[in-house]
Amino acid sequence: MRLTPPTRYVFHSSVVLGVAAIVLYGLGVLGLMDGALHFAFWAAIVAWLALIAGAAAKGV
Repeated sequence: MRLTPPTRYVFHSSVVLGVAAIVLYGLGVLGLMDGALHFAFWAAIVAWLALIAGAAAKGV
């Protein structure tokens, strides 16, 4: 898949946010951080929205 410069940065940032959501979810499940499940949910939502914005901006 070939990404243009704006969509490349959006894609990489959404991947980073997705990984952060997975890590926060793991911390919440293990009970190591209070409220981590809440932050994991919102980090996943923001990552998903960034991925959608990157897909919509492809070719623009």
